[in-house]
Amino acid sequence: MRHPVRPAGRFLHRLRAHLCQGGLIAYPTESSYGLGCLPDYVPALRKVIALKKRPQHKGLIVIAADFSQLQSLLAPLTTTEITTITQQWPAPRTLLLPVRRRQVLPALRGRGRQTLAVRIPDLATARFLCRAVGRPLVSTSCNRAGKKACRTEREVRRQFGRRVMILSGRTGGRKQPSQIVDWVSGKRLR
Repeated sequence: MRHPVRPAGRFLHRLRAHLCQGGLIAYPTESSYGLGCLPDYVPALRKVIALKKRPQHKGLIVIAADFSQLQSLLAPLTTTEITTITQQWPAPRTLLLPVRRRQVLPALRGRGRQTLAVRIPDLATARFLCRAVGRPLVSTSCNRAGKKACRTEREVRRQFGRRVMILSGRTGGRKQPSQIVDWVSGKRLR
């Protein structure tokens, strides 16, 4: 079942319902397809982790259309910090930012971590998807742990079959995944 990456009308309603019921989606990002779900829904997060066979101590990345979609997940930041952060986006740059502990599930941030990996994607279609859904989305590479990330719809279908709703589209063509930078230390982790 193919779906356009720029959903409209009836499909947008189906997409929102699918996500609200814990469904998973695969969609184009800057370098590959991303595997996503709503970031505050535990059963969906568990499905992503199980489907990828990902170690549970690792956190997941959350993408958004703009910074306002992320603010409820993050610890309060000063106006200067927000300005500095938002000037770096949209870009293939993921930042580890301090988290609001009670609002962010351990499965999302990673066991024992006090930060959350967040990004405003460089790829306009990924931002459009978050805007259309009205929420941020989990964005982990669409692959099983240790395998190459899926760069086409066909590769997604081969690895995951019908376990995910695929939103068709072209990736941004980048060869490498986004950088990951710890905001507090400035250290580049990927």
